[in-house]
Amino acid sequence: MLDTKRHWFKGIERKVGFIFSKFHPNFYTIISLVFALCGFLFLIKDLIVLALIFFILAAGMDFVDGSVARFRKITTKKGAYLDTVFDRYVEAIFLFGLLFLPFPVVIFPSYIWIFLILFGAMMTTYAKSAAKEKELLEGELKGGIFSRAERLIMSFIILLSLIVTPQYTIYLIILMAVLSNIAAIQRIYRSLRL
Repeated sequence: MLDTKRHWFKGIERKVGFIFSKFHPNFYTIISLVFALCGFLFLIKDLIVLALIFFILAAGMDFVDGSVARFRKITTKKGAYLDTVFDRYVEAIFLFGLLFLPFPVVIFPSYIWIFLILFGAMMTTYAKSAAKEKELLEGELKGGIFSRAERLIMSFIILLSLIVTPQYTIYLIILMAVLSNIAAIQRIYRSLRL
């Protein structure tokens, strides 16, 4: 849903692009992975506040790289591809970190729910890529529920929950697993209808 509201952030995007324009956009893409790895290390050491800060920084770099590319007018297909690949790595690193935390069993062990989040996220992306490859789509497949922006926000809410009410975090993980897979199914359905 939030993916279709990019125009809301145009003013901020221009300012961010100007402020960070000294370095190439790919620099910020790579830095996002470094921040995510730091967040992972803090997460497995149960330093949740620091983990939250570094995962927010990783997400911020995803906004910065695109802003800089557009500000400097150097957007490329290779840059967009690299950005997408690194986004998946950052997401997977966060979810991998959750595997090291003790959660209660709710119907299934937590690692099953975490796998389902990852599977849903990857299938959401793959459904679009496969539809383009098979020429079911001409343009972009935007919109729909629980896109990457919503998954990022939910990830931050999960980390905040670990700080404030850790006993309820597993329910947020389950919700994220369900929504991620509904999003994938919705994208498959929309691809077949076009």
